[in-house]
Amino acid sequence: MRMSNLFGRTQREVPAEAELVSHRLALRAGLIRPLAAGIYSYLPLGWRVLQRIEQIMRQEMDAIGGQEINMPVVNPAELWQATGRYQAPAPGAALVRFQDRTEHDLVLAMTHEEVVADLLRQEIRSYRQLPLMIYHIQTKFRDEPRPRGGLMRAREFTMKDAYSCHTDAASLDEYYPQMYEAYVNIFARCGVQAVPVPADSGVMGGSTSHEFMLLSEQGEDTLALCPACGYAANLERATFRKQPRVVEPPAPMEEISTPDTRTIAELCQLLGITADRTLKALFYTTGEGEVVMAVIRGDLEANLTKLSNALGGAELRLSTDEELTKAGIVAGYASPIGLNLRVVGDDSLTPGSNWVAGANRAGYHLRNVNCPRDFQVTVVADIAAARPGDACPECGAPLSMAQGIEAGHLFKLGTRYSEALGARFLDRDGQSRPVVMGSYGIGTGRLMQGIIEQNHDEHGIIWPPAVAPYQVHLVALGMTQPEVVQASDELYARLASSGFEVLYDDRDESAGVKFNDADLIGLPWRVTVSRKTVAAQSVELKGRREAAPRLIAASELENALSAAGVVPRRD
Repeated sequence: MRMSNLFGRTQREVPAEAELVSHRLALRAGLIRPLAAGIYSYLPLGWRVLQRIEQIMRQEMDAIGGQEINMPVVNPAELWQATGRYQAPAPGAALVRFQDRTEHDLVLAMTHEEVVADLLRQEIRSYRQLPLMIYHIQTKFRDEPRPRGGLMRAREFTMKDAYSCHTDAASLDEYYPQMYEAYVNIFARCGVQAVPVPADSGVMGGSTSHEFMLLSEQGEDTLALCPACGYAANLERATFRKQPRVVEPPAPMEEISTPDTRTIAELCQLLGITADRTLKALFYTTGEGEVVMAVIRGDLEANLTKLSNALGGAELRLSTDEELTKAGIVAGYASPIGLNLRVVGDDSLTPGSNWVAGANRAGYHLRNVNCPRDFQVTVVADIAAARPGDACPECGAPLSMAQGIEAGHLFKLGTRYSEALGARFLDRDGQSRPVVMGSYGIGTGRLMQGIIEQNHDEHGIIWPPAVAPYQVHLVALGMTQPEVVQASDELYARLASSGFEVLYDDRDESAGVKFNDADLIGLPWRVTVSRKTVAAQSVELKGRREAAPRLIAASELENALSAAGVVPRRD
């Protein structure tokens, strides 16, 4: 491709709307252009990268028995109503709903579990047809309230979705590691470091899920990592070793005066105790308007996702002062004693700990509170948030925190969607059973931008060879000089005939502009032709990660590229 004919141009100025470096570089290098908030067009260079990524995905999916299909973006609303996701706050709030001319309710799909289950209902009859895996690469639309970060959180985006279908949970468990390994291969081949972590299944449901996180300082997800043993988990699921309290004989509970003492820090200072001897009461309101209490040791912090999961996935928000007053709760002096609420207790609440807790009246606390003697909890669960320095659950070494970008997600869905939509089969005994499903997704555009996030320098993008839009950037210096034009044109034709993909900068621009654009676009190899190299029957060859070019004979260029690992690939 000649750059004089290339649709799209590089930009010198940093776009004001771009906060992430990968977003800025994608815009400046002419990969994408915004149409509206969270909606982008892919220009030729960006589209070629996306095709490379999709090719790798197809190869890895086919290698584990996948069959590619294509499912519609527009879905009948009744499919989503049947699974309950049409009505649910999430993802229902992000569904784009509309009606056709006959007033049938429709949605724009943001994922395709419902459609897959409907297909299974139509096509699967017998256990002999299972297991199987189908996948597609398709456009989706999610009405994000705050699209940001370019392709990282877009409203319209492309995903590779795969769905495995099984006779039972054991079959899904057997297949899941194959998909896991395929994802490891995809990210490695794309040239990114992706950390697999246990994750919350969220609105997808299911028993088990893993996220593949791209480490980035700009990531919106927080990961707990152990440098010693390799433990990694999303903060939503991260656990740690909690220092146990010394078990004491339960002492008689007594009320003590604590005027103007509303925080754990103030309480500890007044009584001369450490925070791990106190109980912290937190109050949340569900989507149905119920106020629930979370009780956790005073030196720990609650994790909202863990708390929600402990309550069966309930939608939670912090209770308002008005809601607390109505429930008879005295803010700053609350405890689970004497309140008629559902209580979730952290698993750190060991018996015989003689806690200090609120007395449920202003200016007073209770000393020597013990569970279950003095109060009962509805649910006991790990609801504590991991923090830097907490002990790794595997080896005990201090945890560190890092930011990451979710690039892929694996779910063991079970039968949630197949049962809702009637996707059933006859087993060996002739009994009707629901299909057991797994779901596996990678956002292709997000992965493309994630590759940039991990592969760039102060000058621009550094494309890993497998996903680069072209392999070689041919730069001709001095397009007003006939000998340079002739040598460059001949070299361009020769490389193309040998199967190398070449972006040929044949523009009448200065050397500085051309070299800056070459670094910005970031192809793996740059070949420079100038009057000097023509006279010496040579070219300058420079890898994008190399500090300086080297002079080689023009006749040896193909051999030099091959020796560097460049494999010819025709468009």
